[in-house]
Amino acid sequence: MKITKTPIKDLYVLEPRIFEDPRGYFFESYNKAKLAKSGINYNFIQDNQSRSVYGVIRGLHYQLEPKAQTKLVRVIQGKIYDVAVDVRKGSPTYGKWYGLELSEENKKQLIVPKGFAHGFSVLTETAIVMYKCDELYAPETDAGIICNDPELGIDWGIPEEKIIISEKDSKLPGIRNAKNNFKY
Repeated sequence: MKITKTPIKDLYVLEPRIFEDPRGYFFESYNKAKLAKSGINYNFIQDNQSRSVYGVIRGLHYQLEPKAQTKLVRVIQGKIYDVAVDVRKGSPTYGKWYGLELSEENKKQLIVPKGFAHGFSVLTETAIVMYKCDELYAPETDAGIICNDPELGIDWGIPEEKIIISEKDSKLPGIRNAKNNFKY
């Protein structure tokens, strides 16, 4: 497994080694020991999966401390543009974001640690996204940032008239007014 650091500290892209033959393919999507050798230590305890249609933007979401979650995100079917925003107060990259395409073809994964808001847009007709979490879902700690916050300036790769967001996500504040108890 290839582990690549991004320009934002603690945010990593994982690329599995894929073995293909006429039958199909095989790859190891997660190996705790290999990640630990690179200094990446998480104890994932919950798996989540979503299916979304083209134009959907989910996010930008996170859970506040003490129930913050680290996520390991991958795509099982389709293609998404996956984004993580550093919301750790005092971080040199606070308010900066990193995005990349995750797809069933490239099989890349993104580790989104605690202290980051996470979201994605669906770039294909449908997409199935699966992610591991190191903390259980705790709705009382839900927080987030509106996906079109002009201060962040994220280009989700979807024409504005085709964007689909939930009512809940449409009411999220910008980064300046978002609930946040993370410290760098």
